[in-house]
Amino acid sequence: MINIKTPSEIEKMAKGGQILSEVMWRLTSFVKAGVSEIEIDKLAEKLIIEKGGEPGFKKVDGYNYTVCLSTNDVVVHGIPTDYKLKEGDLIGIDCGVFYQGFHTDMSETVIIGENKDSQKEKFLKIGKLALNEAIEKVKVGNRVGHISKTIQEIVEGNGYSVVETLVGHGVGRDLHEDPEIPGFLVGEIEETPTLKEGMVIAVEVIYNMGKPDLKLDKDGWTLRTQDGSLGGLFERTVAITKNGPIILTP
Repeated sequence: MINIKTPSEIEKMAKGGQILSEVMWRLTSFVKAGVSEIEIDKLAEKLIIEKGGEPGFKKVDGYNYTVCLSTNDVVVHGIPTDYKLKEGDLIGIDCGVFYQGFHTDMSETVIIGENKDSQKEKFLKIGKLALNEAIEKVKVGNRVGHISKTIQEIVEGNGYSVVETLVGHGVGRDLHEDPEIPGFLVGEIEETPTLKEGMVIAVEVIYNMGKPDLKLDKDGWTLRTQDGSLGGLFERTVAITKNGPIILTP
């Protein structure tokens, strides 16, 4: 069942989303060579609590961290470790905030260091472009398929692959709600759910530089590219209003 949020509920989510956004941009400026993944996680928890929120991911059964960190060939759900970041590493930071009964969800991928690799820069530029263009499709009367098609065309059109085993999702009182928001089109657009006023969704671009296949680490959480290529992810929580999309995690 797709949950429709009231204006007051969306307002609460916007406040939680603002907390999450402020934390995320603090984390992206904090990451540098020599910083360990576990330090990032601890800072995220400290900042969220200081701002009056709760770490949303810690409400997921069996998960004991504030962030998921995807370094290099890790695509999603990476458990923070003692690994220290190096120049040229790619790191995806995925974080959630629980505030006044509602979740928000956000991710961003960055390159570590000043000497940027042009191939990695292009890879991230395309992921961000796909996210921004997909959010433009989040309008009343459009369908989930419009979002999916946009992501797929941009990612695959630039020679990368969309991960098909992971999707975006509705978000609200639960971190993961209906509907699923794939980054690839399944069937006809007309067969996918209609976007309605009051829906709140997490639009996610989950993609690889190489092939889309993933493998699971022994920890039961960390998903990596099977071919060892780089993975990337970008995500925003977006509310659907009669006046167009509102990004709750700007």
